[in-house]
Amino acid sequence: MSARSVFKKFRERRPSMRAKLILSLSSIAAIMLLSSLISVMEYTSMSNYVSDLIADDIRSINVANRLADMSNTYNLQILEVVGEETSLRVPDFDDGYFKSHCDSLRLNVATNQVRPLADSVMYSYSAYMLTSLELEDVMQSDFIDSRSWYFERLQPRFERLRTDLEQLSLSIHKDLERNSVTFEHGFYRSIIPGVVAIGVGLLLVLMLLFFLLALYVNPLYRMLDGLNAYRSQDKKYTVKFDGDDELVQLNEGISELVNENRQFRSRIKTVGKK
Repeated sequence: MSARSVFKKFRERRPSMRAKLILSLSSIAAIMLLSSLISVMEYTSMSNYVSDLIADDIRSINVANRLADMSNTYNLQILEVVGEETSLRVPDFDDGYFKSHCDSLRLNVATNQVRPLADSVMYSYSAYMLTSLELEDVMQSDFIDSRSWYFERLQPRFERLRTDLEQLSLSIHKDLERNSVTFEHGFYRSIIPGVVAIGVGLLLVLMLLFFLLALYVNPLYRMLDGLNAYRSQDKKYTVKFDGDDELVQLNEGISELVNENRQFRSRIKTVGKK
């Protein structure tokens, strides 16, 4: 086979070296891109979910504080009526607001600890309100001491209500802390795919570097050394290496060109001697 046919075949052959390099680099890019997408999706999903839980906890804490303030204000108003004994009217209290927002606490905070505490608040609230409605009859009665009724009957029920509200608020705070910790752990969990991708990418880069050095760079240096030895010392070109890509064909073409050139120079010397 002549050198011209070898180079013609080399030009017509599919560029497998280019394909190998493109495939290797594309694989690294695809792995890193996929892991980045997974990290972003994981973090976004986790962030939205936990952020909603944290927002619900904050709203629930504010609601629990408002209910505690309402109860305390109402209890002080009753104490004022009992102390002054000038008004027989029971102070106003938004019963619908208290019940509806207490029910909302059971729905907003989906934990097993909060719901029983919200039920306890409703029970203690009902007992306290039923007792507070006795105020008008107590103030009109000549046989019942209003102060004794307040401190011995109403105040213990208020203390129970206040304790239940405090326990409810404390439980919601704990749930908020757990969700905050979950958010932090979820953040680190979401970046694991990215860290893995970086590690795999670095490993692939090292493998690609070894691949390039072993299959392309080193053979090129051997071919260059063989050409320099032929040009400077007129040595025979004997570089050979395994493979099935264009670099092997190029080496075969160079070998044929060098051998043809040596034969041509040998003929010239023979003709010159004649």
